[in-house]
Amino acid sequence: MIRLTVAQAVVRFLARQWSERDGAERRFFGGCAGIFGHGNVAGLGQALATSTEDLPYRLSRNEQAMVHTAAAYARAANRLSTLACTTSIGPGATNMITGAAGATINRLPVLLLPGDIFSTRAAGPVLQELEDQRSYDISVNDCFKPVSRYWDRVNRPEQLPSALLAAMRVLTDPAETGAVTLALPQDVQAEAFDWPDELFARRVWHIPRPRPERAALARAAELIRSAARPLIVAGGGTIYSEATARLQAFAEACGIPVAETQAGKGALPYGHPLALGAIGATGTTAANTLAREADLIIGVGTRYSDFTTASRTIFAPDAAFLNLNITGFDAAKLSGLQLVADAREGLTDLAEACAGHGTPAAYRERAAELTRAWDTAVDAAYALEGTPIPQAAVIGAVNAAAGDDGVVVCAAGSMPGDLHKLWRPSGPGSYHVEYGYSCMGYEIAGGLGVKLAAPEREVFVLVGDGSYLMMAQELVTAVSEGVKLVVVLVDNSGFASIGRLSQSVGAERLGTSYQRRDGGPLPVDLAANAASLGATVLRPETVADLRKALDTARAGDSTTVIYVRTDRMADDVPSSEAWWDVPVAEVATTSATYAARGTYEANKRSQRPHLTPPT
Repeated sequence: MIRLTVAQAVVRFLARQWSERDGAERRFFGGCAGIFGHGNVAGLGQALATSTEDLPYRLSRNEQAMVHTAAAYARAANRLSTLACTTSIGPGATNMITGAAGATINRLPVLLLPGDIFSTRAAGPVLQELEDQRSYDISVNDCFKPVSRYWDRVNRPEQLPSALLAAMRVLTDPAETGAVTLALPQDVQAEAFDWPDELFARRVWHIPRPRPERAALARAAELIRSAARPLIVAGGGTIYSEATARLQAFAEACGIPVAETQAGKGALPYGHPLALGAIGATGTTAANTLAREADLIIGVGTRYSDFTTASRTIFAPDAAFLNLNITGFDAAKLSGLQLVADAREGLTDLAEACAGHGTPAAYRERAAELTRAWDTAVDAAYALEGTPIPQAAVIGAVNAAAGDDGVVVCAAGSMPGDLHKLWRPSGPGSYHVEYGYSCMGYEIAGGLGVKLAAPEREVFVLVGDGSYLMMAQELVTAVSEGVKLVVVLVDNSGFASIGRLSQSVGAERLGTSYQRRDGGPLPVDLAANAASLGATVLRPETVADLRKALDTARAGDSTTVIYVRTDRMADDVPSSEAWWDVPVAEVATTSATYAARGTYEANKRSQRPHLTPPT
């Protein structure tokens, strides 16, 4: 037995958790990010300060941002490792909820350790306590329940072992993973207890690779063999399971073109003969054209978001679906034939079951022809010049600077859609865009997580002025931790994506530009702000200047912000020729809104339920 406080026990336990897949072991927790307050400083704060365990502490500047950092770390580590996050009770805790939602939606493991109110209630109501007349057992941490895959409150030391083990079970289960919340009352954190030695033994969590059920595999192979125009949609699960080599081998053996979701981009490297690029509302015309013609959609590790399916308008009404996914929940979508398995193992078995089968040469050549046409359009967009610098040219310059070892990080706004269409990935892990939750403010915090997980890679963060103004402070964390980021800050004085969407639905760009009440420009200098936060700042005026700035930043050893002015009114990226369902007002005072409503109703008629099961 060993006598420790609850907080000390938590730290010791976390430091001794490992994950293993395919024989390779790694520490599951790369560290603990935190901001201390009265709800956790005397407990977890004291434990981390005096611990000799290998669980480094990193000071964050915003609680939401630290969860984004942990989620990005987990994604860059293919969900085999993550960070723990601790905060005080009150606003420190509730600030993490947005990050928790993003992690759960994106199926990424993060461990949240918010402080909580007194378990004894001796001093209640304490500072920041949410009083509820229905129960004394409610705190703000109950808000985490709907956005957590596992949630628990440790009111007694005896409850801690089962709570910790349950948390690890969920975090390391690829079918269940997401945010896990363990609420720790502040008095319980400081309480001592005699713990069994085995609680702190080195524990290895084996990440499973389940294989598909034999009968389901036979049905899947029959479906593939009967298809004349199959199309693979590769999602994030393909990359997390490290199945990209198997995907390529399967696609080549069967002659099936591959389209990619946001999370799946890079599943095939740019230039591969069967790589169509992005699919859906932000897709390429190559992928979307073949999607409309395909008689079989093979989803690999995708959850079929509305952007991927163009709000269920991109696939033919009679298309069949075969869904290879680690979770039955996602495998069952669109009435697909379910192949519940690890992506790598499932693709291996499919390749064996479909040996000797291949699509006609004419179909493969059509895919290549469509891709060449899209490449020509991207070349033209990347070659644009002008002042302000066109956004497409910014992406092209960053793409070139990233090379084979770079990672691009982005999140909400117009940039992710443009990146999905235009970016030419070097392979898995080179493209990191948070688009499941589309959370503004993710970018810099996410870039920090990627760099911590993969310090050998160059990390390029693309962030718009809107997202920057919401969460720029993790630049300070990057500087203080000595973590190098290349941040390309694109300033177009407003919200370009929502501005265009607003205009298209008759809202006339309300609230989408940064200006004074009198209509004049705001006297705001974001570049100076970045410099005040400790970053080196460069201000290119032309595309040539931007390329030089990127070379300078890449050659440097500290965080650099490259400030670029663009025009939010410009639309210099080729169209995906796909739709996204955003309702338009039925009654309005402008003809533009009525016209937009007519277009909306026409597109609504093309939506399909995809309820017919495959035969």
